[in-house]
Amino acid sequence: MPTLPRFTEVGRSRPVDLLVPGSTLDEVVAPYAAATGPGSLELTSGSDRLVARYDGDAVWLEVTTGGRTTRHRSRRSARTRGPVAEVAVALTGTHLTALTRDDGPWVARARVDLEHRIDTHDEGWLAGLRSDARLAGRFGQLGLRDVRLVSGVPDGRVVLSATSAGPGFFDTAHTSLWELTPSTLELTHLSDVFFRRPDRPGAYGDHATHVLREGEEWLVATSTWADFDRRRPTVGVTLARTTADLLSGTHLLDTEPLPLPVDGLRSVGVWDPHLARTDDGWLVGFVSATKFFRFHPALAGGPSLDALTLRGAASGLVETEGTTLLHLDDGWRVLASDKRAQAYPVFDLSLRPTGTVAAPYLSNIPWPTLVPEGDSWLLVAFDGTPYGGRVCGYGTHGDVVFMRPEVGSTV
Repeated sequence: MPTLPRFTEVGRSRPVDLLVPGSTLDEVVAPYAAATGPGSLELTSGSDRLVARYDGDAVWLEVTTGGRTTRHRSRRSARTRGPVAEVAVALTGTHLTALTRDDGPWVARARVDLEHRIDTHDEGWLAGLRSDARLAGRFGQLGLRDVRLVSGVPDGRVVLSATSAGPGFFDTAHTSLWELTPSTLELTHLSDVFFRRPDRPGAYGDHATHVLREGEEWLVATSTWADFDRRRPTVGVTLARTTADLLSGTHLLDTEPLPLPVDGLRSVGVWDPHLARTDDGWLVGFVSATKFFRFHPALAGGPSLDALTLRGAASGLVETEGTTLLHLDDGWRVLASDKRAQAYPVFDLSLRPTGTVAAPYLSNIPWPTLVPEGDSWLLVAFDGTPYGGRVCGYGTHGDVVFMRPEVGSTV
């Protein structure tokens, strides 16, 4: 790829906040809330009580719904091996987690799925959330992944969308926006974005998102991971339009389906949307799965977002996602992340391979997000570094990884 340099890692960031600093429960518009304090504490809504108990030796959860209380204690992780400075209870999607920390990282001690006990997506139930804790508010993140450049941000600001990882699988995460200062590689949390679905009531933390400024409004394309069920797996793409200021606060957006053409692809799900307005109309990169989890990049185009046709698909790839559109000197290209090949392939608009991005390939499936820096580039990716211990399991990744051109590498 003569128009891109060879990259090398120059820095990392791992913003971890169980609570969005300064937030309150009044700001919670979707089931992503937390409370912290020096001992046992709870979240309540109506007669429902979600309690993290701490007796100086161990931590467990108690859930009260419909007059029935159940106790949830991990056989391997409950004991703290001494006094702890802080206890936390976090609601992320349908999952309730108890965590502790002293002078190190948060460690999850217990977790339970509330799916069959409480409809945590219900907006009325969310509006009733209260806590006895010293600090309570919106849940933040244990790590970031699915990092994308927000397109068309005014005033030259560099803003990234990301998936804020929760203490578990995809259904504990949500979408957030972050400002990047390229000179220092500092990330500043701007906002959290949640979604209403077109086919069901409630508020959801869908993620793997692209945000684009189009005239006076924002377009937000996202993947419906927030209620992913391994037993009945399905993922689609929705689109929201808003004139609200997405660069601050918390937002709950109405969405509509974004129909992506999958003719001949035997597709069982689509995700990772990336939109670009061109002189000829729209391009939409995405991922199509032939089964869970076997997936590959695809590209659609058309005069409008409701009149797209399939332009190409790299259907021979089996574990490749993060489909990303990039405009170079010689035109548009499609980038992706191939876990099997441990590489970032580059394609033309028919999804024919034209090369690779010469950069370190990290753990998990890092997306290749390229940020223009004058006549050069900053590559922003992420890895699979976990957080929070064994109770959290897969899904808490990862570190945000920054890469710049190697010295002597031509652009």
